[in-house]
Amino acid sequence: MLTQFVAAAGVLGLLTVVPGPDMAMVTQRTLATGSADGLRTVGGIAVGLLAWGALTVAGLAAVLAASPAAYLAVKLLGAGYLVLLGVQGLRQHRRAVPRPAAGGVRTTGSPWRTGLVGNLLNPKIAVFYTGLLPTLAPDGMPGAPAMALLVLLHTALTLVWLGSCVLLLSRAGAVLGGPRFRRALGRSTAVVLIGLGVAVAACGVP
Repeated sequence: MLTQFVAAAGVLGLLTVVPGPDMAMVTQRTLATGSADGLRTVGGIAVGLLAWGALTVAGLAAVLAASPAAYLAVKLLGAGYLVLLGVQGLRQHRRAVPRPAAGGVRTTGSPWRTGLVGNLLNPKIAVFYTGLLPTLAPDGMPGAPAMALLVLLHTALTLVWLGSCVLLLSRAGAVLGGPRFRRALGRSTAVVLIGLGVAVAACGVP
């Protein structure tokens, strides 16, 4: 069982570090208003994962994953939200970005809510939790406890990874040149968010 758990941790770790919407949201928020808001965004994402985990254990995520209409609705909402975040990011980084210590840039909505909503509107997590996660469950452990354990593990890995990225971004911004660097990286991340939104909208229904 321990060997299977370690293998599951390895798979979840690899999936966690693959860049995607969560990474783009965290990067955008960190560049806009600093590391504190970046970490709050990470917290919202973690709560979103726990919510998806609870839905999976209750069997509701499987219903979403199996319903093309429901999946499409959530997918389009999520795509629209990513595009909205990207457009807001382009507007925020149109001019030089002040240092967060001096007040930062005003943003719409709380960073915690940004992470939570962005994660809840990602139906791929429902597919991931209902399709792949059960195959990683250790033998001999009942289904619901095994799924809950794997969801907690995935959430912990996400907190560590995205939290580390926030700290690295904060230090890089201080070392590599202040407002000009932050503006260029912020614009790039905003474009990535828009691209991810378009990609999510264009992807097929499972």
